[in-house]
Amino acid sequence: MTVGIVVALLCAVVTQLGFLCKHRGANRALEVNLRRPLQSAAALFRSRWFALGMAVAGAAFALHVVALAVAPLSLVQAVMSTGVVILAVLGNRLFGFRVSARQWAGAGLTAGGLLLLVATLPVSEHSAGFALPALIAFEAGMLAVGALLIAAPRLGAPSHHHGAVLGASAGTLMGVSDVAVKALTGASGLWGVLASPWLSVALIAGVLAFLASARGFQQGDAIPVIACTSTAANVTCIVGGIVVFRDALAGGTLLFVQIAAFAVVCAAALWTPTGHERPATAAA
Repeated sequence: MTVGIVVALLCAVVTQLGFLCKHRGANRALEVNLRRPLQSAAALFRSRWFALGMAVAGAAFALHVVALAVAPLSLVQAVMSTGVVILAVLGNRLFGFRVSARQWAGAGLTAGGLLLLVATLPVSEHSAGFALPALIAFEAGMLAVGALLIAAPRLGAPSHHHGAVLGASAGTLMGVSDVAVKALTGASGLWGVLASPWLSVALIAGVLAFLASARGFQQGDAIPVIACTSTAANVTCIVGGIVVFRDALAGGTLLFVQIAAFAVVCAAALWTPTGHERPATAAA
């Protein structure tokens, strides 16, 4: 359990660093066309910053798999929820983004709400198994939500929210991939993983998240877009832990605390501005 917490915390830092590198790289590449995924991916990888961000993200993914393998999903996400605060610190200190007081408040409320939500979940030493119908229904439903959010800019969402909406889509799809990966950690050996249909689900969701995230980076500012991505991924994984892996809900008064914590997360997402931001200093 302790190893899982340490690895998840390291993963949170590396994940946000990768997001920031990819944001800078995506804005130096050609515009992402979701109808031409291969051409868009090639253009993105020609940006050195984006390629660096993907390398960092690969290290973060490896750390996340390790954390998921040794600790319950909800506990891992509790630690990962600190990422929105880490994002603001790294964005301000290393990448020169001017983080407004309102964005600091939004990041703090998001992290606090997620931590409170998951801290009140009864956590066992070993994660329970999962029911296949619940896993199928959850993954199919959240894939549909992610696809709907990708289409939202074309369905009339306000233009200044396009980046944040696409970030939320990417985060939702990342959560779908993480839940599938968690299911894969119970497979029997390498061949069991390769033969599992959940490997395909994880890959498909991951590719869609990759494209939605890059497009979101190009249409929005780093802090709100990445915060929406991280929050959506965390919420999706938390719900997946409850619905699929049967992470227990609290009872009595604590259940109302959990509902209030979830409301705080939603309010923080609305509170954090999505307007245009400028670097406080020249890029390093």
